[in-house]
Amino acid sequence: MSEHHDHAYLHAHGIAHSHGHVHENQKAVVNRLARAIGHLEKVKRMVEDGVDCSEVLIQLAAVRSALDNTGKVILKDHMRHCMVDAVAAGDETAIEDLCQAIDKFMK
Repeated sequence: MSEHHDHAYLHAHGIAHSHGHVHENQKAVVNRLARAIGHLEKVKRMVEDGVDCSEVLIQLAAVRSALDNTGKVILKDHMRHCMVDAVAAGDETAIEDLCQAIDKFMK
């Protein structure tokens, strides 16, 4: 078996998730991010137009909530797929990487 073939075998079974594993909810996450970007652009225009600060803060909170919810989708997807594969493969680095990412995400 060639080295390339070994990689293809691992990738096909999801173990080599760091090499381009496509997440189940990737399209949904991209759509959520696009909506959050559009919403944030609206908030920026509100500031430029001198809209009341209270309304700007409310809209910023909505953007933050949308981003937090998107993060939850990513985390759940990662747990269901990548981490299951990592644990099965005994990949301690993947587990530690996830713990560090959670710490940064939930600050």
